[in-house]
Amino acid sequence: MSTSPVTLMVARRVADGKYQDLIAWLHEGEQLATDFPGYLGSGVLAPAPGDDEFQIIFRFADETTLHAWEHSASRRSWLGRGSDLFAQPHVHRVSGTEGWFGDSGLQRPPRWKQAVAIWLAFFPVSLIFNFLFGHVLNEISLVPRIMLSTLALTPIMVFFFIPLSTRLLRNWLHATPARAPLPKAKVA
Repeated sequence: MSTSPVTLMVARRVADGKYQDLIAWLHEGEQLATDFPGYLGSGVLAPAPGDDEFQIIFRFADETTLHAWEHSASRRSWLGRGSDLFAQPHVHRVSGTEGWFGDSGLQRPPRWKQAVAIWLAFFPVSLIFNFLFGHVLNEISLVPRIMLSTLALTPIMVFFFIPLSTRLLRNWLHATPARAPLPKAKVA
């Protein structure tokens, strides 16, 4: 039986005057997580203009490895060092693609909409990657070329561009279909 990777998303609002300190502290947390078994990756998402809420994402191989990291002494120490840098955090834990399509209690969009959102993220990034590195990669045989491109693009897609795509397409992804009006009854 295989287990699904687990993603922990934590939103933290910057305390007044602590912007640079919070950024350094968030990156310290990312670095700390890299030493733990089961660590798959992490990222810090800056707030939108006019907002002060950062998001930090940690991804682990399964619930057990995430739990070990969450309850470690080094993580507790790190959280203690940063306690005056932010307001109360908001924590959200997801498995699989829930983090992209099943957040905030909304019903998951149809798979075809999920596919469109992922493609809209993947196409421009893949195009730019191939434009920048295609001339170098064309010299390499097919299997290593695909391995290198997917190795480079997968983390970028998973942590940045797919979440961006789903955030930008949120209203469309979660739109409820308009109901057709009922036909009017004919008066005899």
